[in-house]
Amino acid sequence: MARKDTAAEAANPGRLKQIALTYKMTRRADKKIGLVLAAVGIVTFGVFLAIGFLIGHPIYLGILGLLLAFLATAIVFGRRAERAAFGQMEGQPGAAAAVLDNIGRGWTTTPAVAMNRSQDVVHRAVGKAGIVLVAEGNPNRVKSLLAAEKKKMNRIVADVPVHDLIVGTGEGQVELKKLRTTMLKLPRVLTGPQVTATNDRLRALGDLMSNMPLPKGPMPKGMRLPKGGGPKAR
Repeated sequence: MARKDTAAEAANPGRLKQIALTYKMTRRADKKIGLVLAAVGIVTFGVFLAIGFLIGHPIYLGILGLLLAFLATAIVFGRRAERAAFGQMEGQPGAAAAVLDNIGRGWTTTPAVAMNRSQDVVHRAVGKAGIVLVAEGNPNRVKSLLAAEKKKMNRIVADVPVHDLIVGTGEGQVELKKLRTTMLKLPRVLTGPQVTATNDRLRALGDLMSNMPLPKGPMPKGMRLPKGGGPKAR
């Protein structure tokens, strides 16, 4: 019991510190976040307290209003923090890889399976929807990368559907903030064992990550591939 209490006490400051850090990061992009959260909390609590006085139960409704005010504030904070985070990541090399890495259970992601010297990148995700190739970079350049990678996928795993997406704000592209939702909406056509078998077959191919270490998430802007860099099939 003592160990559990100690662990809980150690965890709470960590969570509070994380929340504070998230708030500071959000406030850099959303200057009104403090006023918005205060307004949501006060209005929610005020409405329930007023109803409590009207029906003769201000204490009960006040407590309920306080709890719901906290919940509403947390929801609004989470959404605005997510929006601010995507806004800061938009356009940065490797941003799509960071989103794919947090897409959720059932997906296996491999960042940078293909890349050119201009830092245009193709990432791969495998799930029950099949194989999803996600490209980020110049729309004209990534098309050739996608075509080459899709051809390789069709040759190795011809029985698995291959989808391709380009992250961006142009026509026919998927915004970074909508990438996860778009992928989760793809029809599920594979079973669990089929997903595992597909991953095993693709793992045998190798990828760019096995030949050159890359940072997780957005990559440094000054980073360049060495001559001859590129995906190699084994």
